[in-house]
Amino acid sequence: MNLLIDKLAGLVFIVLGFLLAASGYRAASTGYMAAGIVLLAIGIALVVRKVLRRNQDNQR
Repeated sequence: MNLLIDKLAGLVFIVLGFLLAASGYRAASTGYMAAGIVLLAIGIALVVRKVLRRNQDNQR
C-alpha cells in the first residue's frame, strides 16, 4: 500500500510542479518557477525511487 501512495504522491508532485512552473514562467515570477521546479524534482525522485525499489526486488 505504501508503494502505491508513493507513486501517487510522485505523480501529484509532478503535475503540481509542472503547473506551478508554467504559471511562474507566464507571470515572470522567479519564486513560483523555482517552487514548481522543486516540486517537479521531488515528484520525479519519488517515482524513480519506486521503480528502482521494484526492480531490485525482482532481481533477487
